[in-house]
Formats: sequence, C-alpha cells, structure tokens
Amino acid sequence: MTMSSHLQELRKKHQILSEHVEQAQRRPGSDDLRIAELKKQKLRLKEQIERLSQG
Repeated sequence: MTMSSHLQELRKKHQILSEHVEQAQRRPGSDDLRIAELKKQKLRLKEQIERLSQG
C-alpha cells in the first residue's frame, strides 16, 4: 500500500466515524460514552493523518 492510498483510507475511516458521531448525537438517548469513544477514535485518526501528511 502506498502512502497516498494509506492516507486516503485513513481519511475515509475518519469521514465514516464523523458520520457515526453525527448520527449518534441526533438519536435521543444516545450513549454519551460511546459518542466520546467515537470522537477519540476520530481524533486519533486525524492526528495520524496529519503526521503522515507532514512526513
């Protein structure tokens, strides 16, 4: 896997997580801990994308 394709895959995963967070936040009675975990995963992906983009 090339660096470019790896970055594309990470961005795709980040977008999917973003959509999951948005959906969960719109649902009444959503699990706040689950939403927080999704946001943490999203942040880790974003940080990884930024590191790889700079390197």
